Amino acid sequence: MEKLPPLNAIKAFEVAARTGSFTLAASELGVSSAAVSQQIRNLETWFGKQLFVRTGNRITLTDAGHAIYPQTARALGDIAAIGQRMLEGGLRTRLVVSVPFSLAELWLAPRLAELLDAYPHMAIDVRVEDDPIDLLRQNVDLRISYGDYHYPGLRMVRLVHDDVLPVCAPDFWDRHGKGVSGLTDLHESLFIHTNWGPNYASHPTWTDWFAACGGSRSPDPSHGRRVGLSSLAIASARLGLGIALGQRVMAQADLEAGRLIALSPVSVRLGHPYCAFMPPAKADRADVAALVGLLMKTAPAT
Repeated sequence: MEKLPPLNAIKAFEVAARTGSFTLAASELGVSSAAVSQQIRNLETWFGKQLFVRTGNRITLTDAGHAIYPQTARALGDIAAIGQRMLEGGLRTRLVVSVPFSLAELWLAPRLAELLDAYPHMAIDVRVEDDPIDLLRQNVDLRISYGDYHYPGLRMVRLVHDDVLPVCAPDFWDRHGKGVSGLTDLHESLFIHTNWGPNYASHPTWTDWFAACGGSRSPDPSHGRRVGLSSLAIASARLGLGIALGQRVMAQADLEAGRLIALSPVSVRLGHPYCAFMPPAKADRADVAALVGLLMKTAPAT
């Protein structure tokens, strides 16, 4: 026990490393920035290593800081899980799942229905929110995220590396596809564009798709339909509002039911996979493992 580092300093280090800021760490911990900085200095003295490089108001982890961060995050997660189990009397009554807006309805909800068929008495709490979140503080059992880089120190499982392909409603193609040799001949107003927002730069566009087909066309988004969610692009295509560059995992059910048709076998892979993140102390729990297994099993082949 004498070899334990100062635990308050460990907590301050974990929050500062996760948020990338002494100021944000101080806000989360309810103390001053000076107090966080002092705790970090105490820990650096204890280890005999510099954990952060300080440049003005910015901090970045040193090599030593990167080396200990995953273990400290896991250890604090284990402690938090022990406390939660004790508070709940050792009984877990609810599976808490966090998911981005775009995946909630068209991908996660059908899988949860299958999970409840197998476990009819399971209680599930679905939280729809953007990255990043604090799984430990918010008591989240499983976070589904785009990309494998958001949550260092947590258990990660890659679920599916999705791709996009052109889809539309059958009657839409009956009205607009006659007499054309392919998508190259369609008017720009018939394309649905997904605006991924300022935080994403790796999602493929119509320009990328036409390039994958060997062409150089670049439909102008200002002349077509624009939506802010990939799930809304699928819904718009299903309603006959245009041709969407739809994600396969979201369009799968509509394609199988004939509500949508794929207009080409050519697809473009997303920049990153979808991943499940779990606190290490919760990753092997039966309900968490069952959901992860179901998400991996039902991911479409690309």
